[in-house]
Amino acid sequence: MGSIKFGTDGWRAVIGEDFTFANLARVSQATADYWKANPVEGADPNKVVVGYDRRFLSDQFAARVAEVLAGNGFIVTLTDRPTPTPSVSFEVKRQKAIGGVMLTASHNPPSFNGFKLKAWYGGSAEPAICQAVEALLDASPVKSTPLAAARKAGSVTVKDIRKAHYAALKKLVDFPKIAASKLKFAHEALYGVGAGCFDELLKGTTCRVTTINAEHNPGFGGINPEPIARNYVNSIPFLKKHPHDICLVTDGDADRVGGLMGNGDPLTTHQIICLLLEHYVKNRGMRGRVVKALTTTSMVDVMCAKLGLELVETGVGFKYIASEIIKGGVLLGFEESGGIGFPGHIPERDGIAAGLVLLELLAMEKKPLKTLLAQLEKQYGTFRYARIDTHFPLEKRAALMEYCKTRPPAKLLKSPVTEVKSFDGVKFIAKDSSWLMLRGSGTEPILRIYAEAKSDADAAALLKLGVKITKEV
Repeated sequence: MGSIKFGTDGWRAVIGEDFTFANLARVSQATADYWKANPVEGADPNKVVVGYDRRFLSDQFAARVAEVLAGNGFIVTLTDRPTPTPSVSFEVKRQKAIGGVMLTASHNPPSFNGFKLKAWYGGSAEPAICQAVEALLDASPVKSTPLAAARKAGSVTVKDIRKAHYAALKKLVDFPKIAASKLKFAHEALYGVGAGCFDELLKGTTCRVTTINAEHNPGFGGINPEPIARNYVNSIPFLKKHPHDICLVTDGDADRVGGLMGNGDPLTTHQIICLLLEHYVKNRGMRGRVVKALTTTSMVDVMCAKLGLELVETGVGFKYIASEIIKGGVLLGFEESGGIGFPGHIPERDGIAAGLVLLELLAMEKKPLKTLLAQLEKQYGTFRYARIDTHFPLEKRAALMEYCKTRPPAKLLKSPVTEVKSFDGVKFIAKDSSWLMLRGSGTEPILRIYAEAKSDADAAALLKLGVKITKEV
Protein backbone atom coordinates (compact mmCIF):
# COMPACT_ATOMS: atom_id res chain seq x y z
CA MET A 1 0.00 0.00 0.00
CA GLY A 2 2.96 2.34 0.44
CA SER A 3 4.21 4.17 3.49
CA ILE A 4 2.51 7.22 4.99
CA LYS A 5 4.82 9.32 7.12
CA PHE A 6 4.16 12.86 8.30
CA GLY A 7 7.07 15.25 7.80
CA THR A 8 7.68 18.92 8.60
CA ASP A 9 4.15 19.91 7.57
CA GLY A 10 1.90 16.96 6.82
CA TRP A 11 2.30 13.96 4.53
CA ARG A 12 3.66 14.48 1.01
CA ALA A 13 4.45 11.95 -1.69
CA VAL A 14 4.71 11.52 -5.46
CA ILE A 15 1.33 11.32 -7.20
CA GLY A 16 0.63 7.81 -8.45
CA GLU A 17 3.43 6.24 -6.38
CA ASP A 18 2.59 6.62 -2.68
CA PHE A 19 0.13 9.49 -3.10
CA THR A 20 -2.83 7.47 -4.35
CA PHE A 21 -6.59 7.54 -3.74
CA ALA A 22 -6.25 4.33 -1.72
CA ASN A 23 -3.55 5.73 0.57
CA LEU A 24 -5.43 9.00 0.87
CA ALA A 25 -8.51 7.09 2.04
CA ARG A 26 -6.37 5.29 4.64
CA VAL A 27 -4.94 8.49 6.11
CA SER A 28 -8.37 10.16 5.98
CA GLN A 29 -9.88 7.26 7.93
CA ALA A 30 -7.07 7.46 10.50
CA THR A 31 -7.70 11.21 10.81
CA ALA A 32 -11.42 10.61 11.29
CA ASP A 33 -10.67 7.99 13.97
CA TYR A 34 -8.35 10.42 15.76
CA TRP A 35 -10.87 13.28 15.74
CA LYS A 36 -13.65 10.98 16.96
CA ALA A 37 -11.48 9.73 19.84
CA ASN A 38 -10.12 13.15 20.79
CA PRO A 39 -12.85 15.79 21.09
CA VAL A 40 -11.70 19.29 22.04
CA GLU A 41 -13.53 21.54 24.47
CA GLY A 42 -14.89 24.56 22.60
CA ALA A 43 -14.67 22.90 19.17
CA ASP A 44 -17.58 21.32 17.31
CA PRO A 45 -16.68 17.60 17.18
CA ASN A 46 -18.66 17.10 13.97
CA LYS A 47 -17.41 19.95 11.76
CA VAL A 48 -14.38 19.75 9.45
CA VAL A 49 -13.07 21.82 6.53
CA VAL A 50 -11.37 20.43 3.40
CA GLY A 51 -9.54 22.55 0.82
CA TYR A 52 -7.21 21.99 -2.11
CA ASP A 53 -4.63 23.72 -4.31
CA ARG A 54 -3.99 23.80 -8.09
CA ARG A 55 -1.95 20.61 -8.33
CA PHE A 56 -2.80 17.67 -10.57
CA LEU A 57 -5.91 15.86 -9.23
CA SER A 58 -6.09 18.06 -6.09
CA ASP A 59 -9.83 18.65 -6.54
CA GLN A 60 -10.50 14.91 -6.87
CA PHE A 61 -8.21 14.07 -3.95
CA ALA A 62 -10.11 16.61 -1.83
CA ALA A 63 -13.41 15.06 -2.87
CA ARG A 64 -12.13 11.64 -1.74
CA VAL A 65 -11.13 13.04 1.67
CA ALA A 66 -14.57 14.64 2.00
CA GLU A 67 -16.25 11.32 1.14
CA VAL A 68 -14.34 9.46 3.86
CA LEU A 69 -14.97 12.14 6.48
CA ALA A 70 -18.68 12.26 5.58
CA GLY A 71 -18.78 8.47 5.78
CA ASN A 72 -17.54 8.77 9.35
CA GLY A 73 -20.35 11.12 10.34
CA PHE A 74 -18.61 14.49 9.96
CA ILE A 75 -20.25 17.60 8.51
CA VAL A 76 -17.77 18.73 5.85
CA THR A 77 -17.21 22.14 4.27
CA LEU A 78 -15.43 21.47 0.96
CA THR A 79 -13.99 24.38 -1.00
CA ASP A 80 -15.48 24.93 -4.45
CA ARG A 81 -12.17 25.98 -6.06
CA PRO A 82 -8.40 25.96 -5.41
CA THR A 83 -8.03 27.89 -2.17
CA PRO A 84 -5.12 29.32 -0.10
CA THR A 85 -4.08 27.19 2.86
CA PRO A 86 -4.54 30.12 5.31
CA SER A 87 -8.15 30.49 4.09
CA VAL A 88 -8.76 26.86 5.08
CA SER A 89 -7.07 27.36 8.47
CA PHE A 90 -9.08 30.54 9.06
CA GLU A 91 -12.33 28.73 8.23
CA VAL A 92 -11.49 25.95 10.72
CA LYS A 93 -11.05 28.58 13.43
CA ARG A 94 -14.11 30.59 12.33
CA GLN A 95 -16.40 27.55 12.37
CA LYS A 96 -14.81 26.24 15.59
CA ALA A 97 -14.39 22.98 13.68
CA ILE A 98 -12.53 20.01 15.15
CA GLY A 99 -9.99 20.30 12.32
CA GLY A 100 -9.30 20.55 8.63
CA VAL A 101 -7.39 19.03 5.74
CA MET A 102 -5.61 20.90 2.95
CA LEU A 103 -4.62 18.96 -0.17
CA THR A 104 -1.33 20.57 -1.21
CA ALA A 105 2.37 19.86 -1.48
CA SER A 106 3.11 23.58 -0.99
CA HIS A 107 6.45 24.31 -2.72
CA ASN A 108 7.38 20.73 -3.68
CA PRO A 109 7.91 19.78 -7.36
CA PRO A 110 4.76 19.31 -9.51
CA SER A 111 4.94 15.50 -9.25
CA PHE A 112 4.09 15.72 -5.51
CA ASN A 113 0.86 16.24 -3.67
CA GLY A 114 0.21 16.35 0.04
CA PHE A 115 -2.15 16.14 3.00
CA LYS A 116 -1.79 19.01 5.48
CA LEU A 117 -3.59 18.38 8.74
CA LYS A 118 -5.09 21.43 10.49
CA ALA A 119 -6.00 21.45 14.17
CA TRP A 120 -9.06 23.03 15.79
CA TYR A 121 -7.16 26.26 16.58
CA GLY A 122 -6.65 27.05 12.89
CA GLY A 123 -3.03 26.06 12.47
CA SER A 124 -0.85 23.09 11.55
CA ALA A 125 -1.44 20.05 13.73
CA GLU A 126 1.21 19.56 16.39
CA PRO A 127 3.67 16.65 15.99
CA ALA A 128 1.84 14.65 18.69
CA ILE A 129 -1.40 14.81 16.67
CA CYS A 130 0.34 13.74 13.47
CA GLN A 131 2.03 10.83 15.26
CA ALA A 132 -1.31 9.77 16.74
CA VAL A 133 -2.91 9.79 13.28
CA GLU A 134 -0.02 7.72 11.90
CA ALA A 135 -0.53 5.21 14.72
CA LEU A 136 -4.20 4.81 13.72
CA LEU A 137 -3.47 3.89 10.09
CA ASP A 138 -5.48 0.77 9.15
CA ALA A 139 -6.90 0.54 12.69
CA SER A 140 -10.37 0.47 11.17
CA PRO A 141 -11.71 -0.14 7.64
CA VAL A 142 -12.34 2.87 5.41
CA LYS A 143 -15.89 4.16 5.58
CA SER A 144 -17.08 6.61 2.93
CA THR A 145 -20.18 8.17 1.38
CA PRO A 146 -20.17 9.05 -2.34
CA LEU A 147 -19.87 12.81 -2.79
CA ALA A 148 -23.19 13.26 -4.61
CA ALA A 149 -25.06 11.39 -1.87
CA ALA A 150 -23.20 13.27 0.88
CA ARG A 151 -24.09 16.62 -0.71
CA LYS A 152 -27.72 15.59 -1.07
CA ALA A 153 -27.83 14.53 2.59
CA GLY A 154 -26.23 17.82 3.68
CA SER A 155 -23.14 16.18 5.16
CA VAL A 156 -20.91 17.89 2.55
CA THR A 157 -21.37 21.55 1.62
CA VAL A 158 -19.34 22.88 -1.32
CA LYS A 159 -18.66 26.62 -1.05
CA ASP A 160 -16.16 29.47 -1.52
CA ILE A 161 -14.61 30.10 1.92
CA ARG A 162 -12.15 32.85 0.94
CA LYS A 163 -14.38 35.87 1.61
CA ALA A 164 -14.36 35.50 5.40
CA HIS A 165 -10.56 35.19 5.35
CA TYR A 166 -10.16 38.24 3.12
CA ALA A 167 -12.47 40.28 5.39
CA ALA A 168 -10.30 39.35 8.38
CA LEU A 169 -7.15 40.35 6.50
CA LYS A 170 -8.52 43.83 5.90
CA LYS A 171 -8.97 44.21 9.66
CA LEU A 172 -5.44 42.96 10.37
CA VAL A 173 -3.87 46.00 8.65
CA ASP A 174 -4.61 49.71 8.27
CA PHE A 175 -6.53 48.99 5.09
CA PRO A 176 -7.71 52.59 4.44
CA LYS A 177 -4.06 53.71 4.44
CA ILE A 178 -3.12 51.02 1.92
CA ALA A 179 -6.21 51.79 -0.16
CA ALA A 180 -5.22 55.47 -0.41
CA SER A 181 -1.47 54.85 -0.97
CA LYS A 182 -1.44 54.75 -4.81
CA LEU A 183 1.08 51.91 -4.60
CA LYS A 184 1.95 50.24 -7.87
CA PHE A 185 2.93 46.67 -7.09
CA ALA A 186 3.27 43.32 -8.78
CA HIS A 187 2.34 39.89 -7.48
CA GLU A 188 4.33 36.84 -8.59
CA ALA A 189 1.80 34.04 -7.99
CA LEU A 190 4.12 31.23 -9.19
CA TYR A 191 1.01 29.62 -10.77
CA GLY A 192 -0.34 29.00 -7.27
CA VAL A 193 -3.66 29.54 -5.51
CA GLY A 194 -2.71 33.09 -4.50
CA ALA A 195 -3.31 34.27 -8.07
CA GLY A 196 -5.89 37.05 -8.08
CA CYS A 197 -6.04 37.46 -4.31
CA PHE A 198 -4.47 40.92 -4.20
CA ASP A 199 -6.52 42.05 -7.21
CA GLU A 200 -9.65 41.05 -5.29
CA LEU A 201 -8.56 42.52 -1.96
CA LEU A 202 -7.57 45.88 -3.46
CA LYS A 203 -10.36 46.22 -6.01
CA GLY A 204 -11.69 49.79 -5.99
CA THR A 205 -8.62 51.28 -4.24
CA THR A 206 -5.90 53.59 -5.60
CA CYS A 207 -3.44 50.65 -5.73
CA ARG A 208 -2.50 49.14 -9.08
CA VAL A 209 -1.83 45.41 -9.10
CA THR A 210 -0.14 43.37 -11.84
CA THR A 211 -0.27 39.60 -11.34
CA ILE A 212 2.46 37.50 -12.96
CA ASN A 213 2.05 33.75 -13.65
CA ALA A 214 -1.62 33.83 -12.70
CA GLU A 215 -2.89 31.00 -14.90
CA HIS A 216 -3.76 27.55 -13.56
CA ASN A 217 -0.86 25.32 -14.61
CA PRO A 218 -0.37 22.05 -12.64
CA GLY A 219 3.18 21.87 -14.03
CA PHE A 220 3.96 25.32 -12.58
CA GLY A 221 5.58 26.43 -15.82
CA GLY A 222 8.57 24.18 -15.21
CA ILE A 223 9.50 25.76 -11.86
CA ASN A 224 8.85 24.83 -8.25
CA PRO A 225 6.32 27.18 -6.64
CA GLU A 226 8.76 28.20 -3.89
CA PRO A 227 9.39 31.92 -3.13
CA ILE A 228 13.13 31.95 -3.85
CA ALA A 229 15.11 33.83 -6.51
CA ARG A 230 15.80 30.90 -8.87
CA ASN A 231 12.05 30.57 -9.47
CA TYR A 232 11.51 34.21 -10.46
CA VAL A 233 12.43 33.50 -14.09
CA ASN A 234 9.44 35.42 -15.46
CA SER A 235 9.05 38.17 -12.86
CA ILE A 236 12.66 39.42 -12.86
CA PRO A 237 12.76 40.30 -16.60
CA PHE A 238 9.22 41.72 -16.38
CA LEU A 239 10.17 44.06 -13.53
CA LYS A 240 13.40 45.11 -15.28
CA LYS A 241 11.22 46.38 -18.14
CA HIS A 242 8.28 47.57 -16.02
CA PRO A 243 9.42 48.86 -12.59
CA HIS A 244 6.99 48.72 -9.64
CA ASP A 245 7.18 49.79 -6.00
CA ILE A 246 7.49 46.14 -4.90
CA CYS A 247 6.71 42.65 -6.14
CA LEU A 248 5.10 40.34 -3.62
CA VAL A 249 5.52 36.58 -4.10
CA THR A 250 3.32 33.78 -2.75
CA ASP A 251 4.13 30.08 -2.93
CA GLY A 252 1.98 27.28 -4.34
CA ASP A 253 -0.60 27.31 -1.53
CA ALA A 254 -0.12 31.00 -0.58
CA ASP A 255 0.90 30.42 3.02
CA ARG A 256 4.42 31.78 2.51
CA VAL A 257 5.75 35.08 1.21
CA GLY A 258 8.74 36.21 -0.82
CA GLY A 259 9.46 39.37 -2.72
CA LEU A 260 11.43 41.37 -5.23
CA MET A 261 12.48 44.98 -5.31
CA GLY A 262 10.51 47.06 -7.79
CA ASN A 263 13.41 46.81 -10.28
CA GLY A 264 13.49 42.99 -10.22
CA ASP A 265 16.29 42.46 -7.67
CA PRO A 266 15.16 39.59 -5.40
CA LEU A 267 14.46 40.20 -1.73
CA THR A 268 15.39 37.47 0.72
CA THR A 269 12.77 36.22 3.15
CA HIS A 270 15.16 37.35 5.91
CA GLN A 271 15.03 40.94 4.68
CA ILE A 272 11.23 40.76 4.61
CA ILE A 273 11.13 39.35 8.15
CA CYS A 274 13.38 42.11 9.50
CA LEU A 275 11.42 44.83 7.68
CA LEU A 276 8.21 43.56 9.25
CA LEU A 277 9.73 43.28 12.73
CA GLU A 278 11.01 46.87 12.56
CA HIS A 279 7.61 47.98 11.24
CA TYR A 280 5.70 46.34 14.09
CA VAL A 281 7.89 48.00 16.73
CA LYS A 282 8.49 51.40 15.10
CA ASN A 283 5.30 52.16 13.18
CA ARG A 284 2.76 50.06 15.05
CA GLY A 285 4.27 50.58 18.52
CA MET A 286 3.81 46.92 19.40
CA ARG A 287 5.88 44.68 21.66
CA GLY A 288 5.92 41.02 22.62
CA ARG A 289 7.88 37.79 22.29
CA VAL A 290 9.56 37.20 18.93
CA VAL A 291 9.60 33.60 17.73
CA LYS A 292 11.94 32.42 14.97
CA ALA A 293 13.01 29.10 13.50
CA LEU A 294 16.73 28.52 13.99
CA THR A 295 17.48 28.80 10.24
CA THR A 296 16.41 32.48 10.29
CA THR A 297 18.85 35.39 10.05
CA SER A 298 20.82 36.48 13.11
CA MET A 299 19.80 40.07 12.36
CA VAL A 300 16.64 39.16 14.30
CA ASP A 301 18.79 38.34 17.36
CA VAL A 302 20.55 41.71 17.12
CA MET A 303 17.25 43.54 16.66
CA CYS A 304 15.65 41.83 19.66
CA ALA A 305 18.68 42.60 21.84
CA LYS A 306 18.65 46.29 20.84
CA LEU A 307 14.87 46.63 21.09
CA GLY A 308 14.60 44.76 24.38
CA LEU A 309 12.39 41.98 22.99
CA GLU A 310 12.36 38.39 24.24
CA LEU A 311 13.49 35.98 21.51
CA VAL A 312 12.36 32.34 21.34
CA GLU A 313 14.12 29.99 18.90
CA THR A 314 12.38 26.85 17.63
CA GLY A 315 13.05 23.91 15.36
CA VAL A 316 12.15 24.10 11.66
CA GLY A 317 8.45 23.77 10.90
CA PHE A 318 5.77 26.36 11.51
CA LYS A 319 3.95 24.00 13.90
CA TYR A 320 6.61 24.84 16.52
CA ILE A 321 6.07 28.56 16.00
CA ALA A 322 2.28 28.06 16.06
CA SER A 323 2.47 26.44 19.49
CA GLU A 324 4.23 29.56 20.80
CA ILE A 325 1.64 31.84 19.17
CA ILE A 326 -1.13 29.85 20.86
CA LYS A 327 0.48 30.51 24.27
CA GLY A 328 -0.03 34.24 23.65
CA GLY A 329 2.13 37.34 23.95
CA VAL A 330 3.84 36.84 20.60
CA LEU A 331 4.66 39.91 18.49
CA LEU A 332 5.60 37.99 15.33
CA GLY A 333 6.55 34.42 14.49
CA PHE A 334 8.58 33.52 11.40
CA GLU A 335 10.77 31.04 9.58
CA GLU A 336 13.45 31.23 6.89
CA SER A 337 11.18 29.78 4.22
CA GLY A 338 8.88 32.82 4.31
CA GLY A 339 6.26 31.59 6.76
CA ILE A 340 5.09 34.45 8.99
CA GLY A 341 2.39 34.40 11.68
CA PHE A 342 0.67 37.49 13.07
CA PRO A 343 -0.96 38.18 16.45
CA GLY A 344 -4.73 38.51 16.46
CA HIS A 345 -5.06 36.35 13.37
CA ILE A 346 -4.54 32.56 13.09
CA PRO A 347 -1.59 30.57 14.52
CA GLU A 348 -0.60 29.82 10.95
CA ARG A 349 1.68 31.25 8.31
CA ASP A 350 -0.21 33.47 5.90
CA GLY A 351 1.51 34.74 2.76
CA ILE A 352 -1.39 37.01 1.80
CA ALA A 353 -1.41 38.63 5.26
CA ALA A 354 2.37 39.13 5.07
CA GLY A 355 1.98 40.79 1.66
CA LEU A 356 -0.65 43.20 2.99
CA VAL A 357 1.53 44.12 5.99
CA LEU A 358 4.41 44.88 3.60
CA LEU A 359 2.07 47.17 1.66
CA GLU A 360 1.06 48.81 4.96
CA LEU A 361 4.76 49.40 5.73
CA LEU A 362 5.31 51.12 2.37
CA ALA A 363 2.12 53.15 2.76
CA MET A 364 3.21 54.38 6.19
CA GLU A 365 6.91 54.98 5.50
CA LYS A 366 6.46 56.52 2.03
CA LYS A 367 10.07 55.59 1.27
CA PRO A 368 11.53 53.25 -1.37
CA LEU A 369 12.32 49.70 -0.27
CA LYS A 370 16.00 50.29 -1.01
CA THR A 371 16.09 53.12 1.55
CA LEU A 372 14.30 51.04 4.19
CA LEU A 373 16.76 48.14 3.75
CA ALA A 374 19.75 50.50 3.97
CA GLN A 375 18.35 51.89 7.23
CA LEU A 376 18.07 48.37 8.64
CA GLU A 377 21.70 47.56 7.83
CA LYS A 378 22.94 50.88 9.21
CA GLN A 379 21.17 50.20 12.49
CA TYR A 380 21.69 46.47 12.95
CA GLY A 381 24.63 45.42 10.76
CA THR A 382 25.20 43.49 7.54
CA PHE A 383 24.02 39.90 7.22
CA ARG A 384 24.32 37.86 4.04
CA TYR A 385 22.55 34.53 3.81
CA ALA A 386 22.93 31.58 1.44
CA ARG A 387 21.45 28.10 1.14
CA ILE A 388 21.87 25.10 -1.12
CA ASP A 389 19.91 21.85 -1.29
CA THR A 390 21.92 18.74 -2.08
CA HIS A 391 20.74 15.19 -2.67
CA PHE A 392 21.72 13.08 0.31
CA PRO A 393 20.67 9.45 1.05
CA LEU A 394 18.18 9.19 3.90
CA GLU A 395 19.95 6.14 5.31
CA LYS A 396 23.18 8.13 5.82
CA ARG A 397 21.57 11.18 7.44
CA ALA A 398 21.69 9.97 11.08
CA ALA A 399 25.41 9.21 10.82
CA LEU A 400 26.08 12.65 9.32
CA MET A 401 24.18 14.44 12.09
CA GLU A 402 26.04 12.45 14.77
CA TYR A 403 29.36 13.29 13.10
CA CYS A 404 28.50 17.00 13.03
CA LYS A 405 27.50 17.01 16.70
CA THR A 406 30.60 15.19 17.93
CA ARG A 407 33.20 16.67 15.54
CA PRO A 408 32.28 20.30 14.84
CA PRO A 409 34.76 22.43 12.89
CA ALA A 410 37.11 24.45 15.08
CA LYS A 411 36.47 27.59 13.02
CA LEU A 412 34.04 29.05 10.52
CA LEU A 413 36.44 30.77 8.16
CA LYS A 414 38.62 32.71 10.65
CA SER A 415 36.24 32.89 13.60
CA PRO A 416 36.22 30.16 16.28
CA VAL A 417 33.05 28.10 16.72
CA THR A 418 31.54 29.00 20.11
CA GLU A 419 28.24 27.10 20.06
CA VAL A 420 26.67 24.02 18.48
CA LYS A 421 22.87 23.63 18.40
CA SER A 422 21.53 20.19 17.54
CA PHE A 423 17.82 20.15 18.43
CA ASP A 424 16.89 20.17 14.71
CA GLY A 425 19.76 19.42 12.38
CA VAL A 426 23.13 20.78 13.49
CA LYS A 427 24.04 24.48 13.57
CA PHE A 428 27.57 25.78 14.14
CA ILE A 429 27.77 29.36 15.43
CA ALA A 430 31.01 31.35 15.37
CA LYS A 431 32.21 34.14 17.65
CA ASP A 432 31.63 36.76 14.91
CA SER A 433 27.93 35.63 14.67
CA SER A 434 28.41 33.87 11.31
CA TRP A 435 26.89 30.38 11.20
CA LEU A 436 26.63 27.19 9.19
CA MET A 437 23.85 24.64 9.47
CA LEU A 438 23.12 21.20 8.01
CA ARG A 439 19.61 19.78 8.17
CA GLY A 440 17.71 17.09 6.29
CA SER A 441 14.41 17.85 4.58
CA GLY A 442 11.38 16.44 6.35
CA THR A 443 9.82 15.30 3.07
CA GLU A 444 12.59 14.44 0.58
CA PRO A 445 16.07 12.78 0.44
CA ILE A 446 17.62 16.23 0.46
CA LEU A 447 20.16 17.83 2.76
CA ARG A 448 19.83 21.58 3.19
CA ILE A 449 22.98 23.53 3.93
CA TYR A 450 22.47 27.05 5.31
CA ALA A 451 25.00 29.78 6.03
CA GLU A 452 25.14 33.41 7.08
CA ALA A 453 28.09 35.79 7.21
CA LYS A 454 29.00 39.44 6.71
CA SER A 455 29.46 39.11 2.94
CA ASP A 456 28.09 37.03 0.08
CA ALA A 457 31.58 35.65 -0.57
CA ASP A 458 31.95 34.46 3.03
CA ALA A 459 28.47 32.91 3.02
CA ALA A 460 29.38 31.03 -0.19
CA ALA A 461 32.65 29.87 1.40
CA LEU A 462 30.71 28.52 4.38
CA LEU A 463 28.43 26.55 2.06
CA LYS A 464 31.53 24.95 0.51
CA LEU A 465 32.66 23.99 4.01
CA GLY A 466 29.25 22.43 4.58
CA VAL A 467 29.55 20.34 1.40
CA LYS A 468 33.07 19.28 2.48
CA ILE A 469 31.71 18.08 5.84
CA THR A 470 29.10 15.87 4.10
CA LYS A 471 31.93 14.05 2.28
CA GLU A 472 33.87 13.33 5.48
CA VAL A 473 31.33 10.81 6.78
